[in-house]
Amino acid sequence: MRHLIAAAATLCLAAPAFAQDDEGPFVDFQTLKPEVALEMAQAALQSCREAGYQVGVTVVNRFGQPQVFLSDRYAGVHSYETSRRKAWTAVSFRTSTTELAEATKAGTISSGIRDLTEALPLGGGLLVNAGDGSIVAGIGVSGAPSPELDDECAEDGIAAIEMQIAF
Repeated sequence: MRHLIAAAATLCLAAPAFAQDDEGPFVDFQTLKPEVALEMAQAALQSCREAGYQVGVTVVNRFGQPQVFLSDRYAGVHSYETSRRKAWTAVSFRTSTTELAEATKAGTISSGIRDLTEALPLGGGLLVNAGDGSIVAGIGVSGAPSPELDDECAEDGIAAIEMQIAF
């Protein structure tokens, strides 16, 4: 039963799919170059460091595969798993993990998502969209004193590369 609830919730939370050009057997997609993913992760780490937080930052590609992980000197050992899962969750559900946390509270129709192994509906995971709105990556930050502060550092990371991806 939980699997059905999780599947239904996934369908409810996923962004609507729009009709695309069906000519040809291939699809085109974009993802960040590793150098750009690294630049974003470094900017997020620096943002948290300047605020006095020791964090881990993971950038995943649009398919949830890790591209970059950076850990500050005294970041908690949990920050690798947590930041990776936050980034993965953002791209998997096509929403920020803060929004997903709200949508999956106990008693909601989507609460079953919290039972999935990798999903982590806890603030600090954001989508990275190109200028045309397509998903090109996800970023997850873990280790600041609150999920909202993790979000702020992730936002600063995205802002650092915004002009490169706003085409």
